[in-house]
Amino acid sequence: MRTYLLLLFCAALYGSNFVLGSLLLEAFPALHLSAYRLLVSSAFLLIYLVATRGLAKITFRDFVYLVPFVLIGMLLHQVSFFTGLRTTDATTASLILSLAPIFTALFARLFLKEPLTKRMVAGSIVALTGVFFVVGTGGRMSTAMTEGVWIMFICMLALSGSMILMKKLTERMDALVATVYTTVLGCISVYPVAVWSEPNVQLQPHFWWWVLLVGSALLIQGLCAVIWNAQIRKVGAAKASLFLNLQPFVAMILGYITLGTPISLTQVAGSVLIISGVVLATMQGQRTRKTEDDTLKISSAKR
Repeated sequence: MRTYLLLLFCAALYGSNFVLGSLLLEAFPALHLSAYRLLVSSAFLLIYLVATRGLAKITFRDFVYLVPFVLIGMLLHQVSFFTGLRTTDATTASLILSLAPIFTALFARLFLKEPLTKRMVAGSIVALTGVFFVVGTGGRMSTAMTEGVWIMFICMLALSGSMILMKKLTERMDALVATVYTTVLGCISVYPVAVWSEPNVQLQPHFWWWVLLVGSALLIQGLCAVIWNAQIRKVGAAKASLFLNLQPFVAMILGYITLGTPISLTQVAGSVLIISGVVLATMQGQRTRKTEDDTLKISSAKR
């Protein structure tokens, strides 16, 4: 239950990232915004790692997973996320990224041999149905395949792939160490791309824009990254990714609180479906472990 609550906490902050990202794009160029946030989160994570555990050595074999993760989970994901948000609204982007649990489950089955149970499939379908209710206008969603939609679809695939790679990384090294090194290397890879694609940028944002940037980087790309990656090792990539279905629900609530966007009964019904789907898929593991524990107790009693 503690693991699920931590994943729920991260999913809530990840859902707010769509709204915060859209707001920050009013003051910062897309790729520079990504680079600055990675710089802030890298500094925070490095200081935390050195203060608590010290730097850890990385072997050559670790780079087999580190390099692909940095290219897919950091560079491709970060660039496509903020580039897509320039032409796609936050709710549509959250819908597309909510497809990640399905693709993550498929990738986990193919590459990690994680079980793809009927309840996980059913829970994903129920939650995804709720996603369409939440982000749709009156229960209907525009299906226009704009450039931004395609970019966000690439972002979703990169996110799914990164969770598989992180699961492999955390099998070889501590989750915190993996998070710190991938974030730092991600910053190093994104910044040159930002300078090359968006040259001669003159930034003059208000002080509070910088506060929002630093705060979101520390919480979402710093704290949440540490928590999320640690929980992936415990419950698996497929099950952890199911909590991403909560992102559109959070985006809807945050939009209502900050922007006054009205919430329809259809969207409320969709939110209920999202929560029900996540519960349906995640409760199975808990019941399975309880059954296994009971079986062990019975066997011990017989002996």
